[in-house]
Amino acid sequence: MRTSLLKTAALVALTATLSTAAQAQETKLALGMSGWTGFAPLTLADKAGLFKKHGLDVDIKMIPQKDRHLALASKAIQCAATTVETHVAWNTNGVPIVQIFQLDKSFGADGIAVRNDVKSFADLKGKTIAVSAPGTAPYFGLAWMLSKNGMGMKDVKTVSLEPQPAAQAFVTGQNDAAMTYEPYLSTVRANPTAGKILATTLDYPMVMDTVGCAPEWLKANPKAAQGLANAYFDALEMIKAEPAKANEIMGAAVKQSGEQFAKSSAYLRWQDKAANQKFFAGELQAFMKDAAAILLDAGVIRKAPDNFDAMFDTSFIK
Repeated sequence: MRTSLLKTAALVALTATLSTAAQAQETKLALGMSGWTGFAPLTLADKAGLFKKHGLDVDIKMIPQKDRHLALASKAIQCAATTVETHVAWNTNGVPIVQIFQLDKSFGADGIAVRNDVKSFADLKGKTIAVSAPGTAPYFGLAWMLSKNGMGMKDVKTVSLEPQPAAQAFVTGQNDAAMTYEPYLSTVRANPTAGKILATTLDYPMVMDTVGCAPEWLKANPKAAQGLANAYFDALEMIKAEPAKANEIMGAAVKQSGEQFAKSSAYLRWQDKAANQKFFAGELQAFMKDAAAILLDAGVIRKAPDNFDAMFDTSFIK
């Protein structure tokens, strides 16, 4: 009996030791992001244990885009998910970050809602538009759309609201227009009497998201960075293999049912490894240069970037 108890105790101790060792091997990582639908596979990777599978202990921090660079600069986070032009702005404004893989491309998931009497962008001159602060994707999206229509931010008035409250304010009759994204853009789609969607990224394809990490952290933790990328690609495979389960998990993070989330995510395209390889082979670089010109004109950056090549690393998508 005593021998049996000793064996059991030894087995429990060994299991605890192995468990502690396994946890010790996990690299801790704080990742900054938001509730944007395109980031949802990262939530899935967290909830489904895919990060742990690749040796990561990831702490996802929900941080508004306008504040994410501050968290990165203070080392409160090591990596961040955000739009490509935001990576350009952060780097140019003194907060270095290196893009390591692409998450998504918006196919109608970002757009501008206007009142029903607005027929074109020209009708927005002098109007009040709710949009996130300078340096965010909605602000850039608005600047991009106006630029493509011979206008600029100086031609409109802006009220600083994040995407969710911007959409909510619009459908309750506040402001002349709102720049927002899914799942909040669907609030406008569901309230046609409040207004309509004048344009989306189907008309102006300029919203694409990537994950980047602080260069110092990346240099010190290449294996962890590879695990981060691999976990994302695993999440995309899970979405294909178990769509209902995956949508439930991803929807829960933004207070949507699986069915509601599936409808929201239909307006974007997540990017698998093959799509990443194609994007990083030239499309990324061309877009960053175009984006820099818009950012400069909008006053988000005060000088042209010195080195676009320092803003990305293709090592993790091969």
